Amino acid sequence: MLGVKRSLVCTVENEVENLQRKVDKKMGIFDKMFGRGASEDEKSQKRFEELRNKYQSVLNLADQQHVQFNNLHVEDNKLFIRAVAPSQDVANKLWDQIKLANPSLDDITADITVSPSAAQSAVTAGGQSAPQGGASRSVETQQGQSYTVKSGDTLSKISRQFYGNANEYMRIFYANRDKLKDPDKIQAGQQLVIPPDTDR
Repeated sequence: MLGVKRSLVCTVENEVENLQRKVDKKMGIFDKMFGRGASEDEKSQKRFEELRNKYQSVLNLADQQHVQFNNLHVEDNKLFIRAVAPSQDVANKLWDQIKLANPSLDDITADITVSPSAAQSAVTAGGQSAPQGGASRSVETQQGQSYTVKSGDTLSKISRQFYGNANEYMRIFYANRDKLKDPDKIQAGQQLVIPPDTDR
């Protein structure tokens, strides 16, 4: 009987791993629009997919350079990006890549600011220890806030707390790509950077 239970447990674990791999393949980086103004309607989603594919090299570069995204969606039929680069050099590289993808810049609006503390806050926040008793902690930085995840938190719940809207969770996810690989997998004690709410 014990052997049958172990076999069943192994089978279930294998199925869970297979399902997770399928989900991981489906959820790529920047697959979802976010930020105030992001729409879930089919027309906007289709246009977003077209523009995301066109500007994928820009998005990949931004991810590699630890650029913090506040907005990524379609606005006025254009790709709308609001992000914070960790240096002027990174911002310039992004603009160069945008111009390579579309020299006329007629289907993109990009608001890229520079804040060396953007990269620094992610590093600093990662070095802080979690408070005792499962309590959360939020520390103000120049580039936003540092937040300690507590038991029961989700990115949606944290987003609702800081932005008043649970659907803004991707903003937090993209600001913490160095620590998070999946927006649905956060752990108590993790230090997250909460970008400022620039849309108010």
